[in-house]
Amino acid sequence: MTLGLVSDTHGLVDAKLLPLFRGCARVVHAGDVVKPDILDLLADVAPLTVVRGNNDHGPAFAHLPETALVEAGALRILVVHDLGPRERPKPPARALLPRERPEIVIHGHSHHPGAAVVDGRLYVNPGSAGPRRFRLPRCAALLSIRGRRAEVTFYDLEGDAAHRHGDPFVATL
Repeated sequence: MTLGLVSDTHGLVDAKLLPLFRGCARVVHAGDVVKPDILDLLADVAPLTVVRGNNDHGPAFAHLPETALVEAGALRILVVHDLGPRERPKPPARALLPRERPEIVIHGHSHHPGAAVVDGRLYVNPGSAGPRRFRLPRCAALLSIRGRRAEVTFYDLEGDAAHRHGDPFVATL
């Protein structure tokens, strides 16, 4: 099973996202959508799970939850926009982690793409697919799950087509 991961689009619909996510079982947007038409475009590619980010204001985003749980095969995923430090998560994630016991946490907000295992849990930030900020890459990710094995591959969105950004991150949970 493969999930498309995106965050912090900040109103930009990058044309490279749609072909990258085509064939995914689900697309997960970790907040800061900013323009609601982005959700319609992503939902046309695959079923969509999205959480509200700190820049998602107004009636178009009022229905979005702050957190979401996704079942992906044998693994449970918690989605939250602003996790804070992985070692000391902010509320509401802090309360949900011990109660829901997700094996994977997908988060955004910092615009820093990355994956790490902390205390046996995989944390993934797909980075920002929105307008370039600072010196951070514009990117998204694919999360492939087979049993309890998770593989995260980041894709740089600069240039004519999305291309792999570094080696995949693999974890057995």
